[in-house]
Amino acid sequence: MGVKIIVDADACPVKNEIADAAKRFGVPVVMVASYDHRLEAREGVSIVQVDRSDQSVDLYIANRISSGDILVTQDFGLATIGLAKKAIALSNRGQTYTDRTIDFLLENRHESAKQRRGGKYGKGPKPFTEQDRQSFLQTLTKLLTRLQENGTI
Repeated sequence: MGVKIIVDADACPVKNEIADAAKRFGVPVVMVASYDHRLEAREGVSIVQVDRSDQSVDLYIANRISSGDILVTQDFGLATIGLAKKAIALSNRGQTYTDRTIDFLLENRHESAKQRRGGKYGKGPKPFTEQDRQSFLQTLTKLLTRLQENGTI
């Protein structure tokens, strides 16, 4: 099977953008979410619903992602697994995770968790903006264009 886009869809705000771009390039999409989330069926998009237990979505994706696939996730741990399997990992804000950047992100996450255990709470993530949406779409479109030019898709 060729390249596919696998989406950690539980809280993904760019599902429509992914489906639209994938359709233009003829790339299949697999959206994975727990039963707690309702996903809309679309042409070219397979929907997989998994148990609502902790990490079910991540485990499903980790067991099925392949080299060259595109993974869309906000989860740094899942992105790390995707990178280890030679997938291309993107955040829903258009950031491309790399082996170099993921270590920094994981370290920051660890430090934040230590501070929370000590009673110090930060602001949390910034609200998702239209600029984030456009940045994601631009990153995904450039990636799909490059893969198409390389003959990968």
